Amino acid sequence: MQHQEAEIIALKALAWLAENEELCPIFLGATGGSTDEMHARATDSAFQASVLEFITMDDAWIIAFCDSADLGYDKPLRARYALPGTEQTEWT
Repeated sequence: MQHQEAEIIALKALAWLAENEELCPIFLGATGGSTDEMHARATDSAFQASVLEFITMDDAWIIAFCDSADLGYDKPLRARYALPGTEQTEWT
């Protein structure tokens, strides 16, 4: 997946998360952030990656987001891997 496509998916995920009255406070509590910070960091690739990481923690969240955005269920994780912070680790 191209970086630009990943950013678009992440922005859609952020918008979906911000509108989710039940899930948004959980995300903010987990990150220690605020709604103002969400808006300020929306274009930050590292922040976008954290949004995608959060959503991909639960299958129900993935399904709800993807259904609302008309995306395949594999897209959020593929987008996450296209953003910074997923450098491959060698375990040997």
